[in-house]
Amino acid sequence: MAHTASRTALRTQGRKAYIAAFRPRRQGQRHPLVATAMVLPLAALLVVAFGGWEAVVTQASSVGVMLGR
Repeated sequence: MAHTASRTALRTQGRKAYIAAFRPRRQGQRHPLVATAMVLPLAALLVVAFGGWEAVVTQASSVGVMLGR
């Protein structure tokens, strides 16, 4: 019984570490320019991989339609 408090404290520290590692850091929306800067490298890769701007635009518009935008 004497060691119960120390084990509980260790479990609590472990839970806090787990929550800190895997929970989302920020809530809310990111700035549109930040989102654009994040997407541009992927868009450039798609242009190179799929051979042209038209294919990228077609894919992006179909994804937009699927998402309802």
